[in-house]
Amino acid sequence: MALFVSFEGPEGCGKSTQIRLLAGWLQAQGRNVLATREPGGTRIGDQIRSILLDPSHTEMNARAEILLFSAARAQLVDQVIRPHLDQGGVVLCDRFADSTLAYQGYGQQLDLGILRTITRFATHDLWPDLTFYLDLPVEEGLRRKAGGGAAEWNRMERKQLEYHQRVARGYLEMAHAEPARWVVIDALQDIDTIQQMIRDEVSRKLTLKGREP
Repeated sequence: MALFVSFEGPEGCGKSTQIRLLAGWLQAQGRNVLATREPGGTRIGDQIRSILLDPSHTEMNARAEILLFSAARAQLVDQVIRPHLDQGGVVLCDRFADSTLAYQGYGQQLDLGILRTITRFATHDLWPDLTFYLDLPVEEGLRRKAGGGAAEWNRMERKQLEYHQRVARGYLEMAHAEPARWVVIDALQDIDTIQQMIRDEVSRKLTLKGREP
């Protein structure tokens, strides 16, 4: 059965690792799993990603940023996510539309209403069935990224600490407002503990969807 799961969180929270482990577990159960990411996931989206994350593009304004993210998202939804869901597959996405509200809305302080309108247009109002937020102190996440070396730092990660703190607060506000979709997990726990919590929630959601008429 179709299931759309997104992963959100601050920089360095471990989303990629958890997605990889979850994808392997689901595939071992015979599930048709697609793992993708934002921005990117398509040829066009990957080119947009390189523009968005290039540290040299310091002049990029917040409105251009949201429109580029939305363009990549529209391509990903139509070319990759929607077709896979229509086939009854499971999609695991490293960030999705909630990132726009967190980073450009709460972080860049753009109008949330306008961002939601743009996002609905870009996605045809597609939202995940389940969203995991890997909650990690901003300072710890940036420390982890810094440990990867200077080459790991992109344009978004180089923004000021206050920006990243606004993003984190925004994520938690969204999770609090929509508890049926969001699952907040303490990302300071060990990898295996986090993965087991994720698997439990995914199993529960798949069971509930299996009961739908």
